Amino acid sequence: MIRLLHTADWHLGATLQGWSRDAEHRDALAQLVAIARERAVDAVIVAGDVFDSLNPSADAQRLLYDTLRDLRVACPHARIALVAGNHDPAARLEAPRALFEMADVVSIGAFARRDGAFDARAHLSPIRDASGKIGAHLLALPYPRAVDLPVTSGGGAASAVREAYREAVESARREIGAAPLIVTGHLHVAKGLESEGSERRILVGGEHALPSDVFSPDIAYVALGHLHRPQSIDRETIRYSGSLIPMSKTEIGYAHGVSIVDVDASGAVVVQHAPIIRPVRHLRAPASGALSVTELEAALAALDLDASAPIDAWPFAHLAIRVDGPAVGLKAELDAICEKFPLRVVSTSVERPQAPAAAPTPLRLAERKPMDLFREAFEQAHGVAPTDNHFDCFERLLQEA
Repeated sequence: MIRLLHTADWHLGATLQGWSRDAEHRDALAQLVAIARERAVDAVIVAGDVFDSLNPSADAQRLLYDTLRDLRVACPHARIALVAGNHDPAARLEAPRALFEMADVVSIGAFARRDGAFDARAHLSPIRDASGKIGAHLLALPYPRAVDLPVTSGGGAASAVREAYREAVESARREIGAAPLIVTGHLHVAKGLESEGSERRILVGGEHALPSDVFSPDIAYVALGHLHRPQSIDRETIRYSGSLIPMSKTEIGYAHGVSIVDVDASGAVVVQHAPIIRPVRHLRAPASGALSVTELEAALAALDLDASAPIDAWPFAHLAIRVDGPAVGLKAELDAICEKFPLRVVSTSVERPQAPAAAPTPLRLAERKPMDLFREAFEQAHGVAPTDNHFDCFERLLQEA
């Protein structure tokens, strides 16, 4: 049996309304390294969006290299693999390949081709247990950019991605036979639950999501990145590990963490979620509903925040404010209240009471058609609609009147 740690969507270098997330990331990644050590994993797979931007800062890059070093010390024999996501600079992830290989780290930024065909050997690597025995093989595939996709006769981007995965898996099978195969993907798979405001719709060609049957049933486990909520799609073995920390207010309720995946020699898989303790609190004030401005200060005081905490440890606050009238000067009022507390306000939603629905203007009797009045009266009296015979009788009475 081999054991994998599947993670994704680190987004190193990300900010939240201008506030750095570096301290959170460093804490969360230290927890990830500790989990890898405690669970004695045989591989660590990072399924894309290592960085938050195509031009990551020096601090973000340094944190990646520090984490790779710590993982190698914690898990000396483990396969460590990074693949590029849609946020990542693919060439920059591949540039230090010679140095990565010295540390037995695989980094894949783009689909490799040789003589026009997919080059499986550039993407395949064995996963060994502590004794050195190969227990599975990893097919590390990054986010499929338009240039990576084969030309197909029709069907658009989804068809091209399906063909790319078919070709890649078939090429891998020619190399490894029927051995357990682990495949990565940085994709939006249909039925996956999105995080509003966090994840870009990324499939090239204007399409949105791929069906899960892109991944052939002989794949033991599909390690997905892109969606930030931990979840499996259609079967337990097609899984998003989710992000390490909340990347927006829509992710406050997620159980962030990593996936621990056990794969036996037959390809049978058992998946567990290993939680990451949130380094910084994310608060919604109030927990549900909305507060008036006059209620806000008391609500924040009730949170009993630690005024001695360093600013990097201050909670992120998401406010929901109820406004009944004009909102002139609202921001200044909120700023004056919130600056009394050790917190960082990163979002404010303003809720207004819904205006009562306008009562329908009653129609005068002269504006109603006699036949409509007859139908309504008949249905009210008998509980059924009148038949054609009833309408004929009523029509004759109208003519006699």
